[in-house]
Amino acid sequence: MGKLIFHLFGITLPAFRIMGGGLVVLIGYHMLHGEQSPVHQPGTGQQSSLEAKLSIAISPLAMPILAEPGTITTTMNYTASGGIVEMLITIAAFGVLCWITYMFFIYGERLVQYLGETGLSVITRIMGLILGVIGVQMVITGVAGAIEAYQ
Repeated sequence: MGKLIFHLFGITLPAFRIMGGGLVVLIGYHMLHGEQSPVHQPGTGQQSSLEAKLSIAISPLAMPILAEPGTITTTMNYTASGGIVEMLITIAAFGVLCWITYMFFIYGERLVQYLGETGLSVITRIMGLILGVIGVQMVITGVAGAIEAYQ
């Protein structure tokens, strides 16, 4: 569906890579600084607490953190320029990631107890750095593609 959406709205792959890479960089930046979502730490006020509860209730139905814009952007970035083989590799990778995610959900409490707050903080920051680098690479690839397309 990605190629159809690109064609329908006149979106080029370099433009998508630049914007998507910027979004992935932003997500990585927030992870690097250890910032948490307001859903995880609801405010003390009645309205902000209500909004947090609604966010928790709606989020799994709409777009949970596992399928956030960064994930969608990265997936579309890797499959849009490839053929059927790249698409099958992406689908297989998502199958493996779904299994790994399921295992983390099942054994997550034990893992959190084992790692502790400090361990989780370190892992979050390392993953934020890696995610930021992936985003920067997407921006670089997008800018190079845009320059090449308009010369």
